[in-house]
Amino acid sequence: MISELDQVRLSILDRSRVRRGQSHPEALRETVQFARLAEEWGYHRFWVSEHHSVPGVAGSAPTVLAAAAAAATSRIRIGTGGVMLPNHQPLVVAEQFGVLESLYPGRIDMGFGRSVGFTDGVRRALGHGKSDADDFDQQLTDVLEYIARGKSGVHAWPAEGLRIPAFLLATGSGAQRAARFGLPLVIAAIAGPDRMVEAIEGYRAQFRATPWGAEPYVVVSGAVVIADTTEDAHRLLLPEAWSSTYSRTRGEFPVLIPPAEIESMTMTERERRIFDEALRDQIHGTEDEVADALEDLVARTGADEILVHTSTYDRSARLDSHRRLARLAGLQSRSVKRTSAAA
Repeated sequence: MISELDQVRLSILDRSRVRRGQSHPEALRETVQFARLAEEWGYHRFWVSEHHSVPGVAGSAPTVLAAAAAAATSRIRIGTGGVMLPNHQPLVVAEQFGVLESLYPGRIDMGFGRSVGFTDGVRRALGHGKSDADDFDQQLTDVLEYIARGKSGVHAWPAEGLRIPAFLLATGSGAQRAARFGLPLVIAAIAGPDRMVEAIEGYRAQFRATPWGAEPYVVVSGAVVIADTTEDAHRLLLPEAWSSTYSRTRGEFPVLIPPAEIESMTMTERERRIFDEALRDQIHGTEDEVADALEDLVARTGADEILVHTSTYDRSARLDSHRRLARLAGLQSRSVKRTSAAA
């Protein structure tokens, strides 16, 4: 049991990553099955993401995928990490979450982000440019108003009046925005330890209570990999790190490939720098090493929740890592206690 995590929730973000030789439909079905396992292991939430025209990511319609995950489970909270508001009309977003919450009451989360399409072509296909992200405050306001009470005589049924928790993914000034809107903050652990802690402290100091949040709530998101040895855990991180490197140097996010191929590559100086940056601050190692790293992360950030997003080529190793983390944190025993208390 990790003492520092006794009161901290653990959740999963799955991006429906595609591996070489795997189809996009197979990756999506794998995500749904993963949600079932996450519930079985005692995780608090299971979130899916939004990407467009990305070969290595199958998840392009997060609310649709969330519906499939919710239908396949019965207790775990299901949500989005996140819906990118610049890509959608606020009314439609509110309606979609209203349908989800109506079908699976008390289990749906709304996670919102402001990223736009990966390339100019994708942005044009989505009907906007980078500048549309500047309208994010108004888009977020509109979604929340539609759900709370309607807006300008327009009603987002069946969402109106429902209690659907909303979260804000932090990019740029996202931490201050979350504080201003009174929303829980989701912040990446790999954004640089000092900047991350500074952003969290600023969020807590500036937080303004609203109907969407009475007090600050911090979700720290990052990769966590457990294996038999430190070296094994490090190798599991290589496929995602190379995929990120490839995307930044070639403009396309590729499928995951085996670690052995990456280890044998001759990278350019720029590729090696980006690759090493992608591996930095990733929590990995044996169970004891990961326990120490998570204890330190919680101590430094005061996180209320950790959202784990782990991608690797080896499916069984990824599942084993999440299973070990759940056992390490005593998630199943916590679930039993909650169930007993509710009975």
